[in-house]
Amino acid sequence: MANIHFPNTGQLAIPLYVAGILIELGLIWLGKGKGQYEHRDAMTSLLMGVGNVATGIIYAVVLIAMMQWAYQYRVFDPGFSWWAVVLCFILDDFRRYVYHVGLHRIRWWWADHVNHHSSQHFNLTTALRQPWTTIFTGSFLLYLPLAWLGFHPLMILFVGGINLAYQFWLHTELVGKLWKPIEFVMNTPSHHRVHHSNNPRYLDANYGATFIIWDRMFGTFVEERDEDVPKFGIVHNIGTFNLFYVAFHEWISILGDVRRPGLTMRQRLLYMFAPPGWSHDGSRKTSEDLKAQYVRMHPDQAGMPGLPGKGTTQGGAAVQPAE
Repeated sequence: MANIHFPNTGQLAIPLYVAGILIELGLIWLGKGKGQYEHRDAMTSLLMGVGNVATGIIYAVVLIAMMQWAYQYRVFDPGFSWWAVVLCFILDDFRRYVYHVGLHRIRWWWADHVNHHSSQHFNLTTALRQPWTTIFTGSFLLYLPLAWLGFHPLMILFVGGINLAYQFWLHTELVGKLWKPIEFVMNTPSHHRVHHSNNPRYLDANYGATFIIWDRMFGTFVEERDEDVPKFGIVHNIGTFNLFYVAFHEWISILGDVRRPGLTMRQRLLYMFAPPGWSHDGSRKTSEDLKAQYVRMHPDQAGMPGLPGKGTTQGGAAVQPAE
C-alpha cells in the first residue's frame, strides 16, 4: 500500500464546504434565495461534524484493517485503471443505497443516523451534522465485498470521499429542480429535500447518494411536489441543541425500551432491530403506520407515490378511508 496514492478528497473538499456555506448564507441573508439559518442549529451541525471527524479516526482504523484483510482474498484484480475507479464508484454508490435503507429501517442503525435528520432546517450546515457512534453499528462489514471483489482499500476510500463531497451540495433549498435527465439519474437537492422531510408521503424515500436511479429501480423514489412542501426534521423533533442529546438520544431511548419490565427476549430484540417506531403494544407508529394514517385522513391521496393504496395492508392494518 505504500506505493499507491489517491488524493485525500476529504481535505480537498473542506475549502469548498466553507465557501458553499458562506455563499448560501449570504444569498439567503440578501433575500436572493430560499432557505433559513438559525445560528444555534447551524452551530450544532458544525460541532456534530467536528465530533464525527474525531470519532471517525477510530472507525477509519477499523475499516481499513478489515478491508485490507478482505483484499488479501480478492477474487478479481481490476487494477487501478480509470474504468476500475468508475466501476468501484458505481458499486460503492449502490452499497451506500443499501446501507442507507438499513439506516432508516433498522433501529440500531437509525440510532446512529437520526442526528443527521434532527435539524428542522435544511441548509449546507445540515450536511455536516454527522454521527459519533458509527463504530458501534458494524456498518464497516458492508465495505468488505468491494475489497473481496478486488478493489484496493485506498481506491474504495477515494471514491467514497468523492461521493460524500457530492452529497454536501444536496442539502439546500436554494436550488430548485434541475434539467429532467439530471433529475432522472442523479440525486439532486429536490430529491434530497424529500428524503429529509417528515411529511408522511416522503418518509422512507430517496435513499440514493450520488445516483437516484437505485430508488427508481427498487421502488423507493418519491418526487418533490409543490402542493406538499417538505417539512424538515424527524417525526418527533427533539427540540434541543444539546450536542450530547443530539448524538445519543436514540441510543438512550433504545436502552430504556430494552430494560422495560415484562418483555420477552424477542420483544427486547425487536426494540433494537425492528423499524423505528415499532412497539410491542402498538402505542407508537412506524413510517408505514403514519402513511396509512395519512391515507385514512386523505383518501383522495391513496396510491400516490410514497403512499399506500386503499385496502392494502400497512403496519398490520388495512388502509381504509376515515369515516
